[in-house]
Amino acid sequence: MSETMSEAPRYKRVILKLSGESFSRGGERGISMEEVVHIARQVHKAAELGCQIAVVIGGGNILRGAQFKDASACIHEATAHYMGMLATVINGLALQDALESIGCETRLMSAIQMDGVAEPYLRRRAHRHLEKGRIIILAAGTGGPFVTTDTAAALRALELEAEIVMKATRVDGVYSEDPEKNPHAVLYRELDFSTVLEKNLRVMDSTAITHCMEHAVPILVFNYQKDGNIQRAVRGEKVGTLIAPTSKA
Repeated sequence: MSETMSEAPRYKRVILKLSGESFSRGGERGISMEEVVHIARQVHKAAELGCQIAVVIGGGNILRGAQFKDASACIHEATAHYMGMLATVINGLALQDALESIGCETRLMSAIQMDGVAEPYLRRRAHRHLEKGRIIILAAGTGGPFVTTDTAAALRALELEAEIVMKATRVDGVYSEDPEKNPHAVLYRELDFSTVLEKNLRVMDSTAITHCMEHAVPILVFNYQKDGNIQRAVRGEKVGTLIAPTSKA
């Protein structure tokens, strides 16, 4: 199918960061395949535009390492982090099957080796999959504890030479305050990295922000629940909040 200028992707290669919570209904835990298929359909349409997509996923819908911080849990913090990484692989398997059920070619790659479940993450192999038009799903974070999946997304963006990190959320972008608590909170359309760090805006963790800032990789925070927003983001349309080295605001 021929592309018009409006349909052509602005970004050739992106990292799409999905939280574990995006795999479940609001306020619930576990995996809702209805939610997963909704995401898969949007990712598929974005890939059809010609964009190469690598998805980094969280596992908070299944398990969060922080829930074991209580000393009575008798689980070492590093162990809890590994448990969280394994949860991301479970989400990755669900997303992979959802994507393949609608005709996508995918590869699930894990930073923790687990033959028979996922390919090991190798940078050159991931590059090759993207060049062949496959959607790759990157699970198990970086493979090490004490690193968030936000930071994993930033690092994979640098490794795979992605043009942007797109963080899909349930809100329309970055606000001055929590919009659920303050109805007058301001939605920022553009921000620079320094402002995000200075104001301690809850976008991604500070390590992820710093990596992107030092390598001039922009971050887009947007609402994936609105149909078509992933495609709009890939086309470079104004959705959500764009965080870049310089701000026009």
